[in-house]
Amino acid sequence: MTELLWLIPLIPFLGFVLNGLGRNLFPKAIYGIIGTGAVFIAFILSAFLFQEIWSLQKAGQSAAITQHLFDWFSVGNFKVSLSFLVDPLSAAMLLIITGIGFLIHLYSYSYMHEDKGLGKFFAYLNLFVFFMLLLVMGSNYLVMFIGWEGVGLCSYLLIGFWFTNSSYASAAKKAFVMNRIGDLGFLIAMFFILEHFGTLEYSAVFSQAASLSIGDSTIVIITLLLFVAATGKSAQIPLFTWLPDAMAGPTPVSALIHAATMVTAGIYMVVRSNVLFMLSPLTMEIMAIIGLATALIAAFIALTQNDIKKVLAYSTVSQLGYMFLALGVGAFTGAFFHVLTHAFFKALLFLGAGSVIHAMGNEQDMRKMGGLRKALPITFFTMCLGTIAISGIPPFAGFFSKDEILAHAFQHNVVLWGVGLLTAICTAFYMFRLLFMTFFGSFRGTADQKAHLHESPWQMTFPLIILAFLSVVGGWINLPEAVGGSHALANFLAPIYKGSRLADFDLALSHQTEYLLMGVSAIVAIVMAIVAYTMYGKMDGKPMTEKNEGFLYRLSYNKLYVDELYDAIIVRPLQSLSTFLHTYVEKLGIDGFVNGIASFFVGSGKGIRQLQSGYVGFYILMMVFGVIAILIYGMVRI
Repeated sequence: MTELLWLIPLIPFLGFVLNGLGRNLFPKAIYGIIGTGAVFIAFILSAFLFQEIWSLQKAGQSAAITQHLFDWFSVGNFKVSLSFLVDPLSAAMLLIITGIGFLIHLYSYSYMHEDKGLGKFFAYLNLFVFFMLLLVMGSNYLVMFIGWEGVGLCSYLLIGFWFTNSSYASAAKKAFVMNRIGDLGFLIAMFFILEHFGTLEYSAVFSQAASLSIGDSTIVIITLLLFVAATGKSAQIPLFTWLPDAMAGPTPVSALIHAATMVTAGIYMVVRSNVLFMLSPLTMEIMAIIGLATALIAAFIALTQNDIKKVLAYSTVSQLGYMFLALGVGAFTGAFFHVLTHAFFKALLFLGAGSVIHAMGNEQDMRKMGGLRKALPITFFTMCLGTIAISGIPPFAGFFSKDEILAHAFQHNVVLWGVGLLTAICTAFYMFRLLFMTFFGSFRGTADQKAHLHESPWQMTFPLIILAFLSVVGGWINLPEAVGGSHALANFLAPIYKGSRLADFDLALSHQTEYLLMGVSAIVAIVMAIVAYTMYGKMDGKPMTEKNEGFLYRLSYNKLYVDELYDAIIVRPLQSLSTFLHTYVEKLGIDGFVNGIASFFVGSGKGIRQLQSGYVGFYILMMVFGVIAILIYGMVRI
């Protein structure tokens, strides 16, 4: 299997080429077979590779496989190779990318079947999977950066897939520009790494960094720049507003890019660079604070949103904030654990939302839904499981990963735990609000919508069932010792922390304390589910109307006016500056100077041209004047 490692990213790339070149030639079924089949084959290969990594680790051997493809370029003593590294971290990510990617591709065939651009859509999806695989398989920062930029490009193409809608095109541009801000941080960080370590290879960088002292100034700069990159890709404050707007893309795009893979790239990068980050306590503290602030703010905004996809989008931002909180308090395994469980239940929720939108004739406003559980039983049941999982109710997946994060936060600082618990309370409320507004009470849509309500075809419900199962059992892969587990995921990932000072952050709480924390988080989630049912579970069939619910409600409903704030302090000042520079500096200054010189010579040419009139008498007269001028000049000199 080691020799075939390069096939894992290559096959989705071939799917992109085939669907891209034949986007107007093949029957629609062929696009689905090529696109879905390519990712499925990559998943099978990834599963075999994961088994090989597992076997090597069990045998006590090095659980890292490196494959050198070719030397890319060299400048002096600096050489960059295109090579792959598969270790426990990247092996787990490969299963997530290809496994969930396959389910979303299968779902997409039915969801997008009537779209004329189906071939192009599958080509973009395959290209995205290729770049995401490149990102996690690269053995150095430059290969990771290529994948990093590639998924940003694919995000732009997929968000703006329906580009004839100007608002969708604007959302794609917004995502692209805000990601470029973070990408600049990544690029500068690579220059610092190259200057300080002389290489971009993970193994060489981390082995040298292991001997450095904590708080090394260069390491602080590098980690801060890498964190800036992560804030862009993983939608953290202040670069988070692009993610909710990215819901303009088709729902499978939301599930693939903005729930399971691309937005977790920042977490993957930080976990991969754990040796560097553990040397910078300052960066860790900043990461924890920003992550927690993002989690709370996004959860607060999600409380009042009525667009079903917008609720899930802000939920994604909030959950990503949780992951960065975990990274900031040293819970690297906890953060990655939440990446895995979040991929299960958030992909499920987005695809479930797509099933609802499909049944409602593209309606996304939850105020016009209600009572759908009878017409969409599979969608309702699976989304119910996903809602329980993300709310942190045991024994579902989200409970164990969120509990591990909160336990580490409690050990680090009780204030962080308190704010994290408040965020969990908000999460449970807005997710059960979504469930009850959508599936309970009486139907509030139109008669035409009601007449066309139907469960989605099997290509859409099968992924929902698989993801629902994973949302239930996914948390069991890293059960804590307090409930009879053995931290299996932590033990599996242990090799990637070699040379890191992570042991200083090991969880040291007693089982009694862990039980107490688990009980508190589970009880508040259940209480908020009851509160949400009381408020939204028995709504009648009358359309909901906007009510003036007070200052906090308006603040949440209007998304804290963050976009308006950015528009006031960034967009409009830059537009005014651009207008000033265009009007006075470029047009009057630069263009005026250049055009003035041109006008001077043109005018001079027109004047001098009058001397060449073609009249002989005029030439004789000029000669007489010339002779007189010469005589006068000679007399003056004497």
